[in-house]
Amino acid sequence: MDKKVLSIQSTVVFGYVGNKCATFPLQLHGYDVSPINSVQFSNHTGYGKWRGQVLNADEASGLFEGLRINNLMEYSHILTGYIGSESFLQTVGETVKEMKARNPKLIYVCDPVMGDNEQLYVSDKLIPVFRDLIIQLADVLTPNQFELEILTESKVTSESEAFEAINKLHQKGVSTIVLSSSDLGNETTLVCLASQRIGGVTKKYRLEIPKLDAIFVGTGDLFASSLLAWMDKEQNLKVALEKTICVLQSVIGRTLTHAKSLAGPNDKPNMAQIELRLIQSRADIENPQVTLKAEELA
Repeated sequence: MDKKVLSIQSTVVFGYVGNKCATFPLQLHGYDVSPINSVQFSNHTGYGKWRGQVLNADEASGLFEGLRINNLMEYSHILTGYIGSESFLQTVGETVKEMKARNPKLIYVCDPVMGDNEQLYVSDKLIPVFRDLIIQLADVLTPNQFELEILTESKVTSESEAFEAINKLHQKGVSTIVLSSSDLGNETTLVCLASQRIGGVTKKYRLEIPKLDAIFVGTGDLFASSLLAWMDKEQNLKVALEKTICVLQSVIGRTLTHAKSLAGPNDKPNMAQIELRLIQSRADIENPQVTLKAEELA
């Protein structure tokens, strides 16, 4: 079967978040990508001002129905990111369930975008849909620390607590969980944790990442799409994790260097200047130099 990804998340006209961030890397890796844009904004909301449209559940159902009646629902992967409404998320869940029934080999990679740093940026009505429907369908889940706490109703303040929460997701049927971002590191280092349970055997990994002094938007979307590609290609979570992290580090490193050159030596880069240098990072996205290694934990 051809590698085809149905990617359901936000998009922007200017810059790189959501589908605008996920589609290009997947295409570089040889995937046909069918994007459904949950929202289409002029720019990401970090600018403070934006305009655009929000796709509602009826409109999403119409798109799915159009694919269905033309027998175009054959995909190898589904990728979901930001979805802003409860009814839309419910529709997505029901559609994923239908597609998995037709194709048991379908892989569902879910970035459960709900919030960060103890703050929700979606309605709390989405939380039970994630807990009761989406989690049970996901093969790969990439929450941040706050989202992991919400999904498992657990407080995560240490790596051991993170793995305890991750185990709760394994018990709900998710085979692979990657904690994409957390504050479990220190002033100079970020910590990424991952766990995979296959056939009752669990393998856990830890990877330290040098912290850059800047805030980037779209990195979670790039992370999820890159992880999808590398897990599919390598069939090895440790290798896929290392390559995904090194893709991220290359892109944000190039982005920060460019942003500083635009802003000048004494000024902080603005939102437009620090948009991800995705196109300019093509070589690194396709073939990252692995400089960071994951440690397998006992």
